[in-house]
Amino acid sequence: MTPKTVAKVDKGGLIVITGPSGVGKGTLLNRLCQRYPDLFRLSVSVTTRSPRPQEVDGREYFFWDRQKFEQARQAGFFLEWAEYADNLYGTPKQQVEDTIAQGKWVLLEIDLEGARQIAQTFPEALRIFIAPPSMAVLEERLRKRLTDSEEAIAKRLAHAAIEMAAMDEFDYVIVNDDLEEAVAELETAILGEETWQKSANSSSGSS
Repeated sequence: MTPKTVAKVDKGGLIVITGPSGVGKGTLLNRLCQRYPDLFRLSVSVTTRSPRPQEVDGREYFFWDRQKFEQARQAGFFLEWAEYADNLYGTPKQQVEDTIAQGKWVLLEIDLEGARQIAQTFPEALRIFIAPPSMAVLEERLRKRLTDSEEAIAKRLAHAAIEMAAMDEFDYVIVNDDLEEAVAELETAILGEETWQKSANSSSGSS
């Protein structure tokens, strides 16, 4: 698929990606960055949860203890922050602002609470919700990860139901059933002419 307006984009911005845990957000965003390495940058969030196998500090997340996180939060370090499954997550504000200043588009993968904060503090951001084909499929994907206890899976599924009920708050909803189809829909949502015009108009209106 050939993007309509990528060559015309000369200023950066923020794209928020939200969806239930296990829906495949990270896989979709990594695929997008591989296809457009000069246009997009993944925002690396801070979290207080423990690293999963093969995760590297500074690549998937910055892994901090709760005390350090709380100190940074009180100092205004985060663009948004939220608590999810008994762990804290936050987006470093300076990282996002510096990347946008370089003319890049920041892909920010955050939960519903964080997306709502961004809607207030950064209203020009494009917000996209990634949904599973069904709750049954989502549960199957969570179990296949082999990273969570039964209690953790139950909490993630309960939170997923809340997130799914808020899909209408987003600019686009993409169902991740087939990976390639979902990537194509994500490309259309982000790179389509109407989307870029929306972002440009919102940015000019907020200045």
